[in-house]
Amino acid sequence: MSISSNRVTGNSITNRVLGDLQRNMAQGQKLTQQISSGKQLHRPSDSPTGTVTSLQLRGEARATQQFSRNSDDGLGWLGTIQDKLADASTSIIRVRDLTVQALNATNTGGSSEALAVEIDNIRSTLIGEANSKFMGRPVFGGTTPGSQAYDPGTGAYKGNEGQTTRTVGPNSKVRIETTGPEAFGAEGTDTQLFKVLSDLSTAIRGGDQATLNKSLSNLDSAHDLLKATLSDVGARYNRVTQMKQSAEDHLLSVTSQLSDIEDVDLPKAMMELQIQQTSYQAALAATAKVIQPSLIDFLR
Repeated sequence: MSISSNRVTGNSITNRVLGDLQRNMAQGQKLTQQISSGKQLHRPSDSPTGTVTSLQLRGEARATQQFSRNSDDGLGWLGTIQDKLADASTSIIRVRDLTVQALNATNTGGSSEALAVEIDNIRSTLIGEANSKFMGRPVFGGTTPGSQAYDPGTGAYKGNEGQTTRTVGPNSKVRIETTGPEAFGAEGTDTQLFKVLSDLSTAIRGGDQATLNKSLSNLDSAHDLLKATLSDVGARYNRVTQMKQSAEDHLLSVTSQLSDIEDVDLPKAMMELQIQQTSYQAALAATAKVIQPSLIDFLR
């Protein structure tokens, strides 16, 4: 039975000690990089599973940010429409008051003309409101490429019935515009708002009581349509607001998860670096005692 022994040379000791020191320095360098950058992931090899999860979370964060931007755009459109319809409703109430005054048999010719002129001015103002824009596009024009939804002179509709939507959440789209006919009445009907106002002005100037009564009824119908549209726009505005809040809450959650995976725990990393530096200094001291100068070193 023979006993074998492994011969340990000075070179093998030196190589092993140097290798340990290099690994110690590499670990210290990694900790220093994490502390300086604030991130614990710099390359996929740092954490393959963490890298995959990080990429998925970043993709989800970008999609959620886009939902939030879409919501902001939708709120801009719907907010503009709400304001204009609310103003139009106030103007219609004023026109109704003027019409009731015109139905008073004691009105003189001069006062009737003044009432008609005011209604004409309100009509022009409402057509201007109907041509309101957001981001350069008429909000009551559907998807028209033109700059106006209504002809400023005749009040004829120049837009189309196309719908504009925004994706404000996963599989969630919301319509962000309202066409002119939906808000102010369809072209060619007696309850189309601008036609009603024109008929009222003409009837007041002519003193036609029968036409005034009929036009007053048509005005109420046009107002009812406008109020119903305003209610629908308000409901859509509230929905987009809720979706935006949901997107912001989800983004906060995703950002927190991403931080847990990517961001370094600074107090812990600094403590580990301190321990690593102490370990490295101890290794250097031990190496100095293990690797003693040999006769060859003196003969060089």
